[in-house]
Parts: sequence; C-alpha cells; structure tokens
Amino acid sequence: MKTIDAQNRPIGRVATEAAVALMGKDKVDYQPNKQPTTKVKIENASKVKITQKKMKEKVYTRYTEYPGGLRKRTLEELIEKKGYEEVFKKAVYGMLPDNKLRKLMMNNLEVTE
Repeated sequence: MKTIDAQNRPIGRVATEAAVALMGKDKVDYQPNKQPTTKVKIENASKVKITQKKMKEKVYTRYTEYPGGLRKRTLEELIEKKGYEEVFKKAVYGMLPDNKLRKLMMNNLEVTE
C-alpha cells in the first residue's frame, strides 16, 4: 500500500502521483494490460492547497441526456456537497486510461480527510 500525504500540495500533483501508482508504472514489472494490485491511500485530503480563484472558477460539468440538461457545479459547491474525497476521485479518474481496467484501479484508491 502506498500512502500519499496531500497536506499543502496542489490537487493535481497528488492525483498524478496516485494515478501513476494505481497504474503500476512505478513498479519494475509494469504491464499495461495487467491489473496492478497496488493500493493507494491519500491522507489529509482536506488540508490540500487550493487557491480561492480555483474554488470559484473550476467547473465540473455533466449532461443528463435530456434536452437542456447540462449541469454545472463549481469546485466550492462540490466540496460543500460531497467533500474532498470526490474531488480527488474525479481528478484521479480522469488521469487513468479509458479502458476496462479503470474501474478496477479506482477500487484500489482510498481517500481520507
């Protein structure tokens, strides 16, 4: 299990380190088509370094598949509603390869406040 301390570090730097570890690229026996068994734990997620500008201007969008169904939520609203865990999960999820192993890799991610 790899532990990453997020205290006073930007979200992207922590998420990149977690994504590389989840893919197994930091191991000698890396194979892109094999599921890595590395578990990653991100600690102190609530103490991450976020600027006020990013809190207001970073927007997460999703579409409901209905006409006019574009939903937007800022980083500040996401943290208020779902917490810092969701922010890190979205960041790491976007950095993993878009294939059948992505969900299996995400199961190995654990985030603590």
